[in-house]
Amino acid sequence: MAREQTVAVVGAGLAGCLLATLLGRRGIPVTVYERRPDPRVAGHERGRSINLAISTRGLAALEEVGLREEALARALPMHGRMVHPLGGEQNFQSYSADGTRAINSISRAELNMALLEAAEATPGVTVRFGHRLTNVDAEKGRLTLETPDGVVTEDVDVVLAGDGAYSAARRMTEGVEPFTHTQDFLEHGYKELTIPPVDGEFALSPDALHIWPRGNAMMIALPNLDRSFTCTLFWPKADFDALDTPRKVREHFEARYPDVVGLMPDLADEFARNPVGSLVTVRTWPWVRSGAGATVALLGDAAHAIVPFYGQGANCAFEDCVEIDRCLDETGGDWRRALSIYQERRKPNTDAIAEMALDNFVEMRDRVASPVFRLTRAAQHALERRLPGRYVSRYELVSFSTVPYAQIPERLKRQNRALAAAGLAAFAATGLTVRAARAALRRRAGGSAGAAVRAPGRSRRPGRTAR
Repeated sequence: MAREQTVAVVGAGLAGCLLATLLGRRGIPVTVYERRPDPRVAGHERGRSINLAISTRGLAALEEVGLREEALARALPMHGRMVHPLGGEQNFQSYSADGTRAINSISRAELNMALLEAAEATPGVTVRFGHRLTNVDAEKGRLTLETPDGVVTEDVDVVLAGDGAYSAARRMTEGVEPFTHTQDFLEHGYKELTIPPVDGEFALSPDALHIWPRGNAMMIALPNLDRSFTCTLFWPKADFDALDTPRKVREHFEARYPDVVGLMPDLADEFARNPVGSLVTVRTWPWVRSGAGATVALLGDAAHAIVPFYGQGANCAFEDCVEIDRCLDETGGDWRRALSIYQERRKPNTDAIAEMALDNFVEMRDRVASPVFRLTRAAQHALERRLPGRYVSRYELVSFSTVPYAQIPERLKRQNRALAAAGLAAFAATGLTVRAARAALRRRAGGSAGAAVRAPGRSRRPGRTAR
């Protein structure tokens, strides 16, 4: 009888806990190693959470372990963006064409707690806190970890590393064989602030993700169950450094965020106390390395960290976990084959969402305040209502479907080609009608009526260009 394989998950974050639960439900014994202390005892890190926006992909993954409804009970739906332009009226921009679909604001700490408890409640899953990985030896199939009681080693057959963008497991596999790894940092960093409740109620509408677009910078705010808002500043890092006194902080917010500064009674203290986080895109290949003793695989941010501007970081990592589980089904539990298939399938998708997330940063900090953008979005929603299933915007494909990310750009191109063809056909038909009208006018007037009737959309005003 074959020896039962030992499986280690590095990192008890969102992806690590979900994957451990999925594997435990398959009857696979799993040990999860987490360098930090138990957050239920020590509490969560302050000021580095960035509220999560869980959408269709993440909810589908949570459904696999029976946590969908529990997550939604801890979340607040946001049906659109509330844009706060400087010097203008705020405006609401629905996420979906029919206004019914929403992304869900949930505390990262709250969701991590629910996933951790689900993992620990799953037979065969063990979680060990205060275990910091210091070495992975794939040839010997051995982990070395620092613990409160000293250094320990563990023999393993499979190592699944979900230990974040600065993954220790990834660093320890670099240089062992052909390996590419890039970390692209934005010049922007992020800092979290709080808008507390006002007289026990939300200070802003809780049904929206609030955005203060300011060109090269922005602030967003997501609602919490305690009726507060978690605000996140996305600024060039030099701008954070420049506000080095309470007076400068207050004056800056009065000038740039005048409609909200009065809702932040602890603004100066929070600004000084909370750290500035970095925004990084991680691209790595390969994600899987097999040695004589163990197979090591990366998942989530350890393999493909993305910036948070499409709200897809956790959703994407959850899809990794579901794909690993699916590949184990397809290969009859053959870990090496399953993980090889997993990385080949997921890599194009994670590359695609990384690019879309970077593009959405520009949209959020700049385009959403533009009247042209609002007209374009209204036109997209009109097309979605008129052509249901045949025309779907990029936002809906990303947030409200499980269409693989890598297929979305090509689908959008096909849609646009079809619309262009339909537009040309309609224009041609209109052109025939115009020519018939001109002929009729000529017959009546006995002359040229070319100047009297123009094809629609062809006029030009002096000094203006088509947009």
